[in-house]
Amino acid sequence: MDKTIRHTAVVFGVLVFALLARTTWIDVVSGESLAKDPNNRRNLIEAFSRPRGDIIVGGRPITGSIPAPGSDLRYKRVYTDGPMYAPVTGYLSQAQGATMLEGVHRDVLAGTDSRLHSNIFDAMIGKETAGGDIVTTIDPDAQKAAYKGLTDLGAKGAVVALDPRSGKILAMASTPSYDPSVFAGDSRKEGEEFIRLDEAKDKPLSNRAIREAYPPGSTFKILTAAAALEHGTVADIDAPSGIPSPYQLPDSARKIGNVVPDATCDRVSMKTAMQWSCNNVFLDAALKTGVDKMRETAEKFGFNQEHFLPVRTSAGTYPDKLDRPQTALTGMGQGSLTSTPMQMAMVAAGIANNGTVMKPYLVEQIQAPDLSVIEKTTPEAHGQAVSERTAKKVQEMMEHTVREGSANGAQIPGVTVGAKPGTAEHGIDVRDELPYPWFVAYAKQSDGKSPIAVAVFIDPRGMSISPAEIGGGRLGAPIAKSVMNAVLK
Repeated sequence: MDKTIRHTAVVFGVLVFALLARTTWIDVVSGESLAKDPNNRRNLIEAFSRPRGDIIVGGRPITGSIPAPGSDLRYKRVYTDGPMYAPVTGYLSQAQGATMLEGVHRDVLAGTDSRLHSNIFDAMIGKETAGGDIVTTIDPDAQKAAYKGLTDLGAKGAVVALDPRSGKILAMASTPSYDPSVFAGDSRKEGEEFIRLDEAKDKPLSNRAIREAYPPGSTFKILTAAAALEHGTVADIDAPSGIPSPYQLPDSARKIGNVVPDATCDRVSMKTAMQWSCNNVFLDAALKTGVDKMRETAEKFGFNQEHFLPVRTSAGTYPDKLDRPQTALTGMGQGSLTSTPMQMAMVAAGIANNGTVMKPYLVEQIQAPDLSVIEKTTPEAHGQAVSERTAKKVQEMMEHTVREGSANGAQIPGVTVGAKPGTAEHGIDVRDELPYPWFVAYAKQSDGKSPIAVAVFIDPRGMSISPAEIGGGRLGAPIAKSVMNAVLK
């Protein structure tokens, strides 16, 4: 009998030890991974158990939380002017996850960021706290002007506006867009709506302002001019270049002409070439400056790297292995060159800020529920792309192009505006594709400083428009002018 009891006790002891060991293993070793497992619904229940903090534009929230009856996920997200602000907010969906600011600042908005706790003890015991708010740099009037300009055209495209002095993002619009509210829950209907948007041919979920890269076309000529002046390829912007038009591409049988009559561009100065967007002068300037110095200048303006706003942007590219014809083509923004609208806005802003490129940023500050500031963005320079002397020469050319050239649609009475339109060819056979119109610009105050630089990109495919009507000045200038006016008001 005693032997049986002893054996039974040993067996139960082993079982108890195994149970304790397994429990300890789960708590200590596997606990964190299980807690973070995307299939752990308790995480979702916790995340949507209470209202979240908000994303703020112009002092007002553009997000909210409403009850979700009949679901164990008690609250879901709603958005004010959702399509207009979607490139800024992104979405927060019970079924699809989170993107953009909703994703990057998920912990702050949910109230789980440790900085939101009023004391260390609350943080240690995991006391629930209300979500914090994300205060953006967006100017609501500029954002409205950007979005309206694109939607009035019925265009796929994007607009980015920056404050050149600080790097603040004043507007970031992308069309076609979407309303994040329509799939914020986890119902079957909302899931079907997300699938429809995700599979749509015109890609409404894509943020064209920062996540899509395109050939920048003739807007890149402002960077080509900056590189040529900075490296001494061109010394005098008013001196005749001696470069014939059409231009014989080196090591090639191809000749490149211009939109305006070749006689208008034949052997003209760089200032006149900027005025009428003469390809020959800029092709030659890029070739003589050389691929290494062109790429070096491009990188100083932000190319070949991602930027974090804190949302990640795609990188504009200036390739490092280009032959002579390819190098020349970059001078007019073609060839293997690509840029996001954000990147071209940085180029325009750097020129407007006398050569200093500021890092763009989207979040002004993060506020705790009691409105105290727990994080504030300090403007930071990306670097000195070119000298002040070079930048001022490029400004002179861009301002001349507005007064007397191809960018005159951006004129604002009583305001000094510098600008450059562009039209970019793309595709395997460019004859089969409508070109991309671009427009970049800045506006100066009376003190000579610029509070806004803007880049407009348009994809005309699907628009009711003839090829003859496609041009950066014709389509992009009115949008840029409207956005600049909204900030200058």
